[in-house]
Amino acid sequence: MIKITKKIKFSKNKNRMKKVGEVEDAINYFDSKKNKNLYFLIKNRYEWMNKFIEENDNGIEVGAGAGLIKKFILNKNLKISDFSDSKHLDHKNIDAQNTGFANNSYDFVIAANMVHHISYPIKFFKEMHRILKKEGKLIIQEANCSIVFQLITIIMRHEGFDFTKDAWSETSPVTEDDDLWAGNIAVPHLVFDNLEEFNKHLGPYFKIVYEHFSECLIFLNSGGVCSRTFYIPMNNFLLNIFRKVDNCLAKIFPKVFAMSRRLVLIKK
Repeated sequence: MIKITKKIKFSKNKNRMKKVGEVEDAINYFDSKKNKNLYFLIKNRYEWMNKFIEENDNGIEVGAGAGLIKKFILNKNLKISDFSDSKHLDHKNIDAQNTGFANNSYDFVIAANMVHHISYPIKFFKEMHRILKKEGKLIIQEANCSIVFQLITIIMRHEGFDFTKDAWSETSPVTEDDDLWAGNIAVPHLVFDNLEEFNKHLGPYFKIVYEHFSECLIFLNSGGVCSRTFYIPMNNFLLNIFRKVDNCLAKIFPKVFAMSRRLVLIKK
């Protein structure tokens, strides 16, 4: 990964995004259908997952946040959970690093833009391995700390990144332990880009069977999911053009433009 700087962190009062972590507001805003750009982004983030999910599979989303996923996943057995007691959740106060769910419970688990918020990623992956059935799928939508994403992070002073952290440590956190909305968007790079390290730490647990880079313009002009910022309203015709441009940029120059990555891991 190309790095502008190895690490950068901002205090909460410097964050230029609005309504950060206000989940109920995010749900109401999405349901109001005022922002077609945001709907287009979320639809693209989730619908691709359907091809990895069977109709009768049992699954759960961890770190669900606003829980928008149920609007786009065809499987009716999907439940959502998060480390909060929000009323829209099926399972409340669930720590993704120690869920309390039974062994071999699920055919699939979805983790959408939440791994980079986890303090100890290695604990998370071991826990997902425990609750998944044999050959169960861990379906991940995550940040990709490209040059563009680093620049936007610096401009907006939102979350931050630190390439110097040890993503495999069980004692040294990669994000702030006491802040649920703290994020380190370098974490997916630290976990997935070095296959030798991935296989050393997670090889006995998982195999990567799918990876795809995406998003740039449709993310930048979405207005934010669980936070809010300026965007230019667009119609579906223009949004689809933006998506095609994004696909080309992400395919040819993922380290520069791609702001998102999709992965599917199979439990060994």
